[in-house]
Amino acid sequence: MTDVSLRVRLQAALRQSMKERDTMAVKAVRSALGSIANAEAVERQDEIVAPDGNIEGPIAGAVHGLGAGDVARKELTELDLIRIVTAEVAERLNAATDYEALGQHEAARELRQQAAALKVHLAETR
Repeated sequence: MTDVSLRVRLQAALRQSMKERDTMAVKAVRSALGSIANAEAVERQDEIVAPDGNIEGPIAGAVHGLGAGDVARKELTELDLIRIVTAEVAERLNAATDYEALGQHEAARELRQQAAALKVHLAETR
């Protein structure tokens, strides 16, 4: 198992794929990094309970100033990252099977290429 996290390897792979103009790898890695970013997002809270027990809306009691509304993101473990990327691979392979059944062989081939581009990074994790 490598000491470099899956996220770091994906970020490096994105840069390398862009340099090589490997569009299938770029699509796959960007999508995986996007899924990771989405998983880190915290849920928005529209209602805030004030110290006096009253519920404030999204504007009442709003904060202002640079960075005042920033919220810490969820911390994902390496296992979380592996699960997310594994789901991305499975999603592409399932869609490729569906496209193949519809006779859309080129779309299926592209999805399989994207899945293979992500599998490489999962193999490095094991």
